[in-house]
Amino acid sequence: MDPLRANAGELDADEILRALADGRRVVIVTELLGSEHEVTLRHDGTTFYCDTPTTLHKHGTEDEMRECIDNQGYARDAAADAED
Repeated sequence: MDPLRANAGELDADEILRALADGRRVVIVTELLGSEHEVTLRHDGTTFYCDTPTTLHKHGTEDEMRECIDNQGYARDAAADAED
């Protein structure tokens, strides 16, 4: 199955988590210090992974993964969507 590719902020956290639950990898293109970087998010059925150019983060629960997605700015801000 092809990975889901998006720029940071294009998808909301629920869309990302649904793709992960369906067994897809999610590749987020983000900018750091003026350069584009790809972050690969994945789930092996037990552990969630955020594979960045410098670090591999592991999360044990969907709530932890959602917090990481939100904190790192990978997802669109759901609160801002609600205000529109």
